[in-house]
Amino acid sequence: MKRNLCMALLLACTLVAVAQKAEVKSPDGRLAVAVDVADGRAFYKVTYDGETVMPASPLGLVADVGDFSQGLTLQEQQSGAVDEHYELNRSKVAHVHYVANELTLQLRNARRQPLDVRFRVSNNDIAFRYEMPRQGRRGETGAVRIMEEKTGFAFPEQTTTFLCPQSDAMIGWKRTKPSYEEKYKADAPLTARSQYGHGYTFPCLFHTPTAWVLVSETGVDSRYCASHLSDWTPAAATGSVDCYTIAFPMAEENNGNGTPEPAFALPGTTPWRTITVGTTLAPIVETTAPFDNVAPRYASQHDYKFGRGTWSWIVWQDNSMNYDDQVHFINLAKQLGYEYILIDAGWDIAIGKERMERLIEYAHSQGVDVFLWFSSSGYWNDIVQSPINAMDNPIQRKEWMRWMQKNDVKGIKVDFFGGDKQETMRLYEAILSDADDHALMVIFHGCTLPRGWERMYPNYVGSEAVLASENLIFGQDFCDEEAFNACLHPYIRNAVGCMEFGGSVLNRRLSRGNKGGTIRRTTDSFELATAVLFQNPIQNFALTPENLEPEDEGGAPAAAVDFMKRVPTTWEETRFIDGYPGRYVVLARRHHGTWYIAGVNAGTAPLKLTLDLSAVLTDGAAVELYTDNLKNQDPKYDRRRVLNNVSAVKVTMAPNGGFVMKAFEGLSLSSVDEDLQERISALEIVPNSAALGSGSVMRLSVDEDLQKRISDLEIVPTSADLGSGAIMHLRGGSTAQR
Repeated sequence: MKRNLCMALLLACTLVAVAQKAEVKSPDGRLAVAVDVADGRAFYKVTYDGETVMPASPLGLVADVGDFSQGLTLQEQQSGAVDEHYELNRSKVAHVHYVANELTLQLRNARRQPLDVRFRVSNNDIAFRYEMPRQGRRGETGAVRIMEEKTGFAFPEQTTTFLCPQSDAMIGWKRTKPSYEEKYKADAPLTARSQYGHGYTFPCLFHTPTAWVLVSETGVDSRYCASHLSDWTPAAATGSVDCYTIAFPMAEENNGNGTPEPAFALPGTTPWRTITVGTTLAPIVETTAPFDNVAPRYASQHDYKFGRGTWSWIVWQDNSMNYDDQVHFINLAKQLGYEYILIDAGWDIAIGKERMERLIEYAHSQGVDVFLWFSSSGYWNDIVQSPINAMDNPIQRKEWMRWMQKNDVKGIKVDFFGGDKQETMRLYEAILSDADDHALMVIFHGCTLPRGWERMYPNYVGSEAVLASENLIFGQDFCDEEAFNACLHPYIRNAVGCMEFGGSVLNRRLSRGNKGGTIRRTTDSFELATAVLFQNPIQNFALTPENLEPEDEGGAPAAAVDFMKRVPTTWEETRFIDGYPGRYVVLARRHHGTWYIAGVNAGTAPLKLTLDLSAVLTDGAAVELYTDNLKNQDPKYDRRRVLNNVSAVKVTMAPNGGFVMKAFEGLSLSSVDEDLQERISALEIVPNSAALGSGSVMRLSVDEDLQKRISDLEIVPTSADLGSGAIMHLRGGSTAQR
């Protein structure tokens, strides 16, 4: 009897020990998360193809209602799966099929209080969050304050980092920081201390001995603060292992308004922490982790239109905030075929509301819509650029928004937030929600990182949150480092969310008249490439009226201007082709059946590459090519080039140079909407020469709406009669020449 009892107790102990471990793998089995609860603490470990990418890293949090970081036991584990299709209309990809395996762990602390941890693992992405039910024996506790997250991220010793430091609070221009505008360091040591000692802003890129890893977060809204990573912290300080940990905002942010710690109603959840893993950089660049596990926060009754805009302030600066100069930039937008003009700070004083109404009316008469600038507030920084005290106050905000809706203003740019506290997240969400009520799109500037907002908010159209193009005019060192920074953003900042950079400068000198100021170091082809490499649904480019002057009078090359007239701002697909962070990058993006392949080089010598484009093109693809003249900054433009071997395409980029290929592989009717498919299919194209001889012309007689909609379709015929690589350009009501 005693022997049987001992055996039963031994078996019970064995079952408990086994039950303290759990694992979940990606659908393809290559990415795995193993969770171990030992000595009252929970850890997770990440492997890819059996190699350790992240050693044991701590889980847990400390709340005002209890400590959920120690004394933990694993009570139960549940497995599941996620299989979802969703659409994005303002990002680097249009359609996403998200497939992941799910593991939910039910933990209890020493006081038997419950906390769940939910993991979702897709083929290259991990997302996890904490889920807390109501607390107390009868569920009487319905609110919680999170005092500290113990969540950590450990890496092998040989790992190098690509990180942006979190700045001190209440420093910089008019005491507006932190605003995610500090300088990155590439391939820095794992244990290097951050510039200000406050850790690093999301997203954070790591290069382990076997993989690339991108760490970030998503799903942040009014119910939590935005977080960042601490400095690399030794085990003696973390109480567990050497690692980075989740860090909350500093108390001093936003002039001390609001608490650093988040609080939410129960049941409730934290945001998702995301980890993207790949043996190459392709999963990093192509990740959809920021959008996969979030959902729209509200439905919109409005149909928002994305596109390009002119913006006088970026080169002409404050003195351009007057009626006449804004007319110049409205006219520029019309000449470029752009949809918008952004009118920046000070317009309410320099132009005034009454004259602004007339200016908006003039813009509409030219087919151009308007975005207007606002400061985020007036009580947590020293900003004097107006309008101030408008967006932070709900009464003033709605009054301004009613006026804008009455005048058919299409969007606002709200600037100078300076903090990541939950109170500030509430303001972001309140501005977005009220703006949608008044048919307004929203761009944020001087702001935090967007965290899944492209899917969460239907009228959200961009955030700066990067050392953006405005810095080029502020100092020559920014111009000198432009190429280096451009070779970072597609892998890091722009990989997790749209980036309102405002670049593609074609002025040689960043000043009005193109004669003084800082000197641009990059080639024109480099600047064209960034229009593709940097993604934002509303792109306010740094073009100026002088760019349209004749080249011999200082204007930009005609081919460059023509490219900028046609470049899109949203993409159906994005593919990583080649590159290394801080050195060079080559991406391919698809828009309406046309692939744009773009690259830039931050090196000091010409960079010769042999690119494999077989993932996006097939042999015989016809391309337009914008590339560098190695002797000067002028671009070389090749209107017709046929790629006979797309798996070995040779390109050369100058120092601080770049290239763009615009590839046409024929009209794919699946890439246009059904109505346009039907109307194109019904067209009868009759050449005026039976033999289609040299210089023959085909004419299309179509209505104005169809003219406009097919005006940018490039059709590559396969008929042998037209010869290899021939291109027909269909222009409604005009001509198409062989």
